[in-house]
Amino acid sequence: MTDIEIARNTKLEKIDEIAKTLGLNEEDIESYGKYKAKISNEVLEKRKNKKDGNLILVTAISPTPLGEGKTTVSIAIADGLRKIGKNSILALREPSLGPVFGIKGGATGGGRVQIAPMEDINLHFTGDIHAITSANNLLSAMIDNHIYFGNELNFKKVVWKRCVDLNDRQLRKVETGLSGEKKIVPRKDSFDITVASEIMAILCLSKDIKDLKERLGNILVGYNEENKPIYARELKAEGAMTVLLKDAIKPNLVQTLEHTPAIVHGGPFANIAHGCNSIIASKMALKLSDYVVTEAGFGADLGAEKFLDIKCRKSGLKPNAVVIVATIKAIKYHGGVEKENILEENIEGLKNGMSNLYKHIDNIKNKFGLNVIVAINKYNTDSMDEITYVENELNKKEIPVSVVEGWAKRRRRSNRYCKKIGGISRETSRF
Repeated sequence: MTDIEIARNTKLEKIDEIAKTLGLNEEDIESYGKYKAKISNEVLEKRKNKKDGNLILVTAISPTPLGEGKTTVSIAIADGLRKIGKNSILALREPSLGPVFGIKGGATGGGRVQIAPMEDINLHFTGDIHAITSANNLLSAMIDNHIYFGNELNFKKVVWKRCVDLNDRQLRKVETGLSGEKKIVPRKDSFDITVASEIMAILCLSKDIKDLKERLGNILVGYNEENKPIYARELKAEGAMTVLLKDAIKPNLVQTLEHTPAIVHGGPFANIAHGCNSIIASKMALKLSDYVVTEAGFGADLGAEKFLDIKCRKSGLKPNAVVIVATIKAIKYHGGVEKENILEENIEGLKNGMSNLYKHIDNIKNKFGLNVIVAINKYNTDSMDEITYVENELNKKEIPVSVVEGWAKRRRRSNRYCKKIGGISRETSRF
């Protein structure tokens, strides 16, 4: 069956039942239909004295066009931890409509390990990204209205961009102000994709709504005639923008196909912003469970390092373990094997590509001082000789490794791997 067929043929629990497994009552959540809900930010305040759970970060080797499966592995780990009796939860990013309708597709996992309702999450979900788009473009409108009605702040240059949550290349560079009105001066402008916007990054790095409002006010929007910076707060824009984001700042609760709770909130692109879900969502997850599985976008040299250098510094979060996802296909690709030949067994290609994996391991283990385990995300096309080769090479270097088969076989084959992760996450790190 396809991913969508698997999702549609799985009976989900009502979201209030999922909430109950986390100790949340009806006052703690706002339902969006049967299978989605917002979690009140008051939950964090209620549980501020509760000890945090263990934080497990999932990252990967350098991305390839073949896909590495960080989300799939993250879901498999969370499901597997539940299977062996651990109280686990997922903390993931929201998908953007751009990739959903582009080459990558959705971001809810695949096969037997998905978060659901898959179609809702991949499309409009609870409206967070629409709210961010509106807040962003409200600021654009306020800038241009300010200029039109007298330009009291003496705008000479506007640097703030509009946004839309689609891969609309025609809008990347545009010329605005062509109405012919005397007070409107045409200028070069552009649209970003919403998830690459500053508002998205701000939302994900804010600790509460007060902090959000302050950060919105600090946005640089342009320069005056004296080349001095102009900020959003000088337009008195931050209050109106915050109102548009008052619900978007609340984390979203859904579930996996195995009914493991999943908090899905925020989705900044790692190649532009910090590539992690929101600080609020991660902190809330740590108060609601003993094991939190989260992920960072792109490879460990980008997403994971931004998670550690930006998100952890801003929030005080400290991962207990890092999972580096690798696939046989990706290792061969980094070893120089052409994409069209990638499914053929090629030990020499694996040998040449292992340096990429080793470098990511070295960075996380030796530069950041964190405990590492490698997850070989198994595909049906992988040969046993190839898998054995990678396992043996990592074992020689005393690097923990295990094969993950969640995509095809759900959590029933995850016990061994999850026990390893549980053990590693309890070890002392030097982070």
